[in-house]
Amino acid sequence: MKNETIKIFSGEHRWLSNFAPVNIQIGKCTFRSVEHAYQSEKSNEKEWKICCLSIERPGDIKKMSRKIKLSSDWEERKVTVMKACLEQKYNQEPFKSLLIKTAPKIIQEGNYWHDTFWGVDLKTGKGRNVLGKLIMQIRYKLLQKIEQRCGRNVCFWFGTIKENCCLQCDFYIRRKL
Repeated sequence: MKNETIKIFSGEHRWLSNFAPVNIQIGKCTFRSVEHAYQSEKSNEKEWKICCLSIERPGDIKKMSRKIKLSSDWEERKVTVMKACLEQKYNQEPFKSLLIKTAPKIIQEGNYWHDTFWGVDLKTGKGRNVLGKLIMQIRYKLLQKIEQRCGRNVCFWFGTIKENCCLQCDFYIRRKL
């Protein structure tokens, strides 16, 4: 059986978006979303950090970030920064449980704005899908933690989590995450 794919972060999967409201801590600052936190790290200017903390809408911050002077090491750090922000998001509820429930689906950040680094351009089908891959890596680590806690493997059967595969795992997934 072929794994299903979550192709776009909208509708029932809108919570996967970096625009979803969630507290993300960087240093002493708490940002409103992954997008706010990620964009704040593009520049070392204090005014930019304050702007990222004060502007409410993540889309506005993203647009404004196109006009700032990037820190000299941004290209080398951007994936690491995104991963750290995503790890914080997906270790908070309800995002943790929602992400685990997507297993074993492929997560793709499909878009119509031609972002072929973080996602996949839905018009061409091309893209590296770095964001989707990072989210799937985090999901894998969360599933590994479940296995370690209950002492059993989280069972997969023909591409889906097997029903009643392990009462301890099932209990842990429903009650502890």
